[in-house]
Parts: sequence; C-alpha cells; structure tokens
Amino acid sequence: MVSVRSVVDRVGPTLLHALQVPDDPPAVADVVIAEPGGAVAAGDLVLGVATAGPEDAARLVKRSAEQGAAAVLLKPPLASKPAVKRAAKAGGIALVQVHAATSWAQLVWLLRTVLDALADESEDLDPGSGDLFRLADAVASVVDAPVTIEDTNSRVLAYSARQDLTDPARVATIMGRRIPDDVLARFRSRGVFRELSRGRQTIFVPAQRDGTLPRLIVPIRMGGELLGSMWAVVAGPVSDERAAAFADAAPVVALHLLRRRAHTDAQRRASAELLRAVLEGRANPRKAMAELDLSDEPHRVVVIEVTGGDGRDAEGLRLALLERISQGIGSRPVATELGGLLYAVVPDRPGSGGWGELRDALVATGPSRRSGAPRAAAGAPGEIGDLSASRLQADEALGLLRAELLPERVITFDEAWTALTLHRGATAAAGAKVAELGPLGALRGHDETGKAGYVETLYEWLRHPGDPRAAARELRIHPNTLRYRMRKLLELVPLDLDDPDVRLALITQLVALRWS
Repeated sequence: MVSVRSVVDRVGPTLLHALQVPDDPPAVADVVIAEPGGAVAAGDLVLGVATAGPEDAARLVKRSAEQGAAAVLLKPPLASKPAVKRAAKAGGIALVQVHAATSWAQLVWLLRTVLDALADESEDLDPGSGDLFRLADAVASVVDAPVTIEDTNSRVLAYSARQDLTDPARVATIMGRRIPDDVLARFRSRGVFRELSRGRQTIFVPAQRDGTLPRLIVPIRMGGELLGSMWAVVAGPVSDERAAAFADAAPVVALHLLRRRAHTDAQRRASAELLRAVLEGRANPRKAMAELDLSDEPHRVVVIEVTGGDGRDAEGLRLALLERISQGIGSRPVATELGGLLYAVVPDRPGSGGWGELRDALVATGPSRRSGAPRAAAGAPGEIGDLSASRLQADEALGLLRAELLPERVITFDEAWTALTLHRGATAAAGAKVAELGPLGALRGHDETGKAGYVETLYEWLRHPGDPRAAARELRIHPNTLRYRMRKLLELVPLDLDDPDVRLALITQLVALRWS
C-alpha cells in the first residue's frame, strides 16, 4: 500500500508539507489535475492547479473526498485557509501544501516517478549515479561543452565526457570530486557564489590569468531552494540561445537531485532510528551490523557537543560539524542526534574511517563564526552489543569536559580514568556530606569572610607532599607565601598533618568539594 504520508516523505519538505492526514487514508493510486466539475478516481492525488479561491478550493476538497481521493494538493495561501482545512477534516481526506514556487508540471512528473517506485516496493528512489552521469552527457551535448553537476558544497555529483579538453582546475575538480580550495577562492572572489544565491539564470566567468578557461554556470533550483549548480567549461562567450538551452536543462537536473535527496533522507532517517536503538540497548546486534554496515571489530561511541549559537541554528551547526569532520574520512561515521548532542559510532582503529582519524578531525576543528570549538568524548571500545555501555561512558566523560574538570576538548573514557575516579568518589563523598565533618568547616568559613585561600592552599599542599615549590606554582604564589599560609591555617585549626589518616581524610573532603 502506498500511503499519502510515504509519498510526502519521499518527495521531501522542499516541495510538500502535509497539513492534515487522516488516520486511515485510502492508498494512493495516481496523480490527476483537477478539472472544473471533473471526476476523480479512488486513491487519486488531486492537484488544484486552477483553483481560484478559498471557496473553490473547499468545494474541490469536498468533491474529492466524496469520490474517494487520497489527498488534495494546493499552493499557499489556499491550502491553509480555515474553510479548506474544515472541508478536509470533515471529508476525512489528506490536505497537502505545495511550495509556492514549484512548477505543477515538474511536480506531476516527480510524483508519478515516486509512485512507480513505491508501487514496485523499491526502496531505491535514487536515479543512480549512472543516470546522473548520462544526464550530464546530455546537458553537455546541449551546451557543446564538458559539464559537471555539483551540489551546494561544490562537490561533484556527476560529470560528462570530454573532460580531457578542459583545464587543470577542472581536472583537479574531477579527481578530488570537488572544486579545489584555491580555485574555489578565485571563483568566490569574482562573486560567482553570490550570484548563484541570488538566482541568476546563467553566470559567465571569463578566462583567468592562471590559464583557467571560461565557465558558464547555471544554478539548479526547485521550489525556491538552491540544490546545486552545473558548470560548463567553454571556449569563450556563449550565445544567448545556447546559454538559454543550458539553463532549460536545470529543472530536469533538479528533479534528479530531489529524488536522490529523498532517497538519502529516507535512508538517513532509518539508520538514525536504528542507531538510537543500538545506543539505548534495544537493537539486535546482527541486524545493526548488517543495516548500518558496521564492520566486525570493536567500535567506540563518540558524543559531540557544539557550544554557542541559539536554538534556531543549533541543529544546523551540528550538521555542519558532522559535514566538516567527515571530510577526508574513508567511510562517513554512522551518526545520529539525541538530546541536542551528536553521536557517532566509529571503529576503534587509527586508519581511514576509524576513531584515530575522527579524533584528529575533531581536534583540528576550531570555533566557527557562530559557535565555539566542539567538545567530544569517546566511550571505551566494545562489540556492537556493548555500544549502549560505550554511549554511557562517553556521556560521563563529556560531563567532565562540560564541567571544565579537564583541560582537553577531546578525550576518551579510558584516558580519563583518573578524573573519572576522582569525580565518582567525590560524588559519593558529597552525598555522604563528608566535607561537613571535622575542622574543615572552620577553614571554609574563614575563607568566605577573609578570602585567605586556606582551603585551596591546603588542597595543593596535600597534592604535592614535600614539594612546596610545585604547590606554590599551582597557586601562582611565592613558596614563602605558601609556607606563611600553612602556618596561619594550622594556628586557626588544629590538624596533625603528620598523621597519614588525617591527610587521607582531608584529601577526600577537599576532592568532594572540588569535583562534585
């Protein structure tokens, strides 16, 4: 059964937004354009192409519901009008809003493609890299120049034949599957990407002094969203007719990119849900290994926190971080988001795609314009069935970083054992109120009134037994000042610091104060 919800999910939020879907809608059968007074069949997706106003839209919804249609698709503002929503609710029919800038003709083509794929029970809505490469060849023949199709991050998705007739910049782009940074900087300085974002139909970039040949660039858009661009290496200025033909190919490429993204989004959602189950100990390890494509070796759970930014762009910052840390890594980490934190599962190995490489990428990731540098902690390595324990360990280690109890930004659970031991011991001691015992309270009270720093002085003295210079360095004071403070605090409270049990009790109390 092909449901309205599955169709909307597969096409994606760029084009469609379900305003109302009944609990038990009919199965989707076909796509039809509403005709005045025309009949629709059961299960049809009815497109309100010529709907004039709210009353007309409400009548269309009512008529479609009576004839057993699955959904009515309308553009704003009609789709959200109260009368239209009431009609959909009363008729028990789904109401879907179409992005205002979407072409109805393109939407019909895309919906029918999705319906065909779903009807065949195929999960692969991706037109395939082969299809996209063939499309690049077709576009190249239109513009009579070698072409690349790129996403919004300047990564090459497909390229046509005849790339041997280009320049070193294009060859490097094909080899690296993205525009090299230095070439990217030159195009950016010429305002190319600014023009792409503004919606120019075609952009011509003349030849450059370093030998880079001219480029004719066309943005790929759908529903007002920039999905990518097409780049043709041309010999010189292009005629208006050929440039227009090049631009006319963009909507077809946009449909392919949307289908690819719908497929990728569906896979990502399924993988994220399964990974959440793994991290919570609810998943079958064999199923997780197969469906998440995890190798049969120890893995670590890595939790990453992005600091700074506000609630509106926090998710975008996390996604951008995942994008950055994944660059150059042999296989992209299996990742999901839980509670505002990013979790990744990586093999515990130093080579490509392993924790060692991911760690290097995280350490190298500095603060961005909108956020601070990320904090990250990795749990101990374990088998797939033990990843829920590794997740808890990663969370505990991240807690130490958040509390600034460790100077690092990236740490592993096994490396942080001393700090974890102190923190766990301090937490237990704090719960037992050990700091309230003995004469320590008098020192704390004296510090609160006189700011003498006696508690901190005693802590460092005990941490560096027999080495007053090291203790003084930690306090950033002169050793003579340290000795003076110790003499004064011992006059204030009677402590036998020669007794090892007294020293051990005091360090337990001071650790509880400092680490809990």
